[in-house]
Amino acid sequence: MGNDAGRQPAKASGTYRIGGDLQVDRLGYGAMQLTGPGVWGDPLDPAEAVRVLRRAYELGVTFIDTADSYGPFVSEMLIREALHPYADDLVIATKAGLTRAGPADWRPVGRPEYLRQQCELSLRHLGLESIGLYQLHRIDAQVPLADQLGELALLKQEGKIRHIGLSEVTVDEIEAAREITPIVSVQNLYNLADRSAEGVLDYCERNDLAFIPWFPMATGNLAKPGGPLDAISTGHGATPAQLALAWLLRRSPVVLPIPGTSSVAHLEENVAAAEVRLTDDEYEALAKAT
Repeated sequence: MGNDAGRQPAKASGTYRIGGDLQVDRLGYGAMQLTGPGVWGDPLDPAEAVRVLRRAYELGVTFIDTADSYGPFVSEMLIREALHPYADDLVIATKAGLTRAGPADWRPVGRPEYLRQQCELSLRHLGLESIGLYQLHRIDAQVPLADQLGELALLKQEGKIRHIGLSEVTVDEIEAAREITPIVSVQNLYNLADRSAEGVLDYCERNDLAFIPWFPMATGNLAKPGGPLDAISTGHGATPAQLALAWLLRRSPVVLPIPGTSSVAHLEENVAAAEVRLTDDEYEALAKAT
């Protein structure tokens, strides 16, 4: 794809309106990998992290997903450094509900006062007056769900957040959450090789909720020489990772893939996936490969 000035391949992914009113281009960017090892501390190359974020927007990406726990706070502050003041069409989603006790250590905490504190910190770190999409990073089994989501609903009422989303949930949990407050998105692990969240995606499609698959490119064994991805990628001149993203975009109009990377070259390769068009036969072949 190269550095063709003005080219915005992400626009080829189509658009989706989160909550019916926040329009984004469907191929987004996940900012977890902009931190140090174990999603802890500063990146090895902070200047490249800033370049990645700026390049993502240049390429047409208008949806960036992060969380207070990435760093913690490192990812949010890099986003502010790279992109503030934000363009009108840029939507930044963040999350709260996982605390960090060290590298690769994640612990759910959903106490209302903690969620409120983290929302206020995210507003400050991102330089926002209102967060477009605020997601409960994990449901805390030690705290009543009504207390966790009730606090987010209060923050929404106060204008500090616009829409509420969930992460790593079952259909039953989504339905319980929707009894408490409107939910507009679900972020679960889902990719070509791991479709354990298929039922959740189907539910989101039926109810017009955004489905944000994290870890979207787990191509692993699928990408081995002679495998199904290898054969189709040769025909397209696309990489296995690009095919995995093209498959997700084709899977449902509510899917918003957020591939992450800390390198501009890898970012450009990922975003180019928006322009890959799979035939029906190719889509089915990839679906059957796992």
